[in-house]
Amino acid sequence: MTESKDKTLRLIFPQWQGGDNPPYHFGAKLLAWLAPEPTGPVEEVPVAAPGEEPLRMEDGIIARGALLDQQRQARQLIDKHQPDRIVVLGGDCLVDLAPFAYLNERYSGELAVLWVDSHPDIMTPTEYYNAHAMVLGNLMGQGDRDFSRMVKHPIKPENVMYAGLHDPSEWEMTEMKRIGLRNVGPTQLAQEGSKPVLDWFKSTGAKHLAIHFDLDVLDPSMFRALLFAKPDLAADAYMGVARGELTIEQTVKLLGDVASVADVVGLGIAEHLPWDALALKEMLERLPLIGNATAV
Repeated sequence: MTESKDKTLRLIFPQWQGGDNPPYHFGAKLLAWLAPEPTGPVEEVPVAAPGEEPLRMEDGIIARGALLDQQRQARQLIDKHQPDRIVVLGGDCLVDLAPFAYLNERYSGELAVLWVDSHPDIMTPTEYYNAHAMVLGNLMGQGDRDFSRMVKHPIKPENVMYAGLHDPSEWEMTEMKRIGLRNVGPTQLAQEGSKPVLDWFKSTGAKHLAIHFDLDVLDPSMFRALLFAKPDLAADAYMGVARGELTIEQTVKLLGDVASVADVVGLGIAEHLPWDALALKEMLERLPLIGNATAV
């Protein structure tokens, strides 16, 4: 249903501080290179490249000041173009805060949001310190005051649905129930296909849809450019944190089916960690003649 004649802004947002994970910066740049040619304007949010200095904790959130500043700059770039649609290429999950907030304003608070992710992203600084795990809560007007204040019209919980989420923590499960957030997990998607998501979208009465696509919803044994597929990752690393279970084909079919009934006005792709490309890049920098190695 998407009308390609409308202005679509492509926003490259190599934010990495929200997950305190420097490779997100390169991941966003590579994602932008891999993406099909844009059909409208392109902007890149200025984000400082990772350095040697560790990020500081600021009022319960790591790199709070830099993240708030980057969100403001993202909003300025969006307002400059006043687009009808936005494609966001990130970066950690927080990259969708300013774009989705804008879209809900643009469509008078009647935006539906499909959150394709293994994790709820509704944490607050009391539970966690990385802001990329808070973004959906902020979009609904919850959590940290300064981040949620950037959302002039909070997204209605009944207009939100998860796809691919599984095994949330006890706190997350309780909070999801309190807010009234719905989910179709990997098992239900495998058994019922796209129908539960299509039924939800129709029930909202919304015409416009924004899709948050966190790549870590994918199974790391099948797609390797993910946090949980990091080489030499310790067996007990991220213990208790859900790992993606969807395939690329499942995800593509789901989003295609939804796009057949919804006017997709936003697509954010986040958390790209291309480990092999990073290793190759670092190796090339160490080789003679092409890199920084000293000839023997």
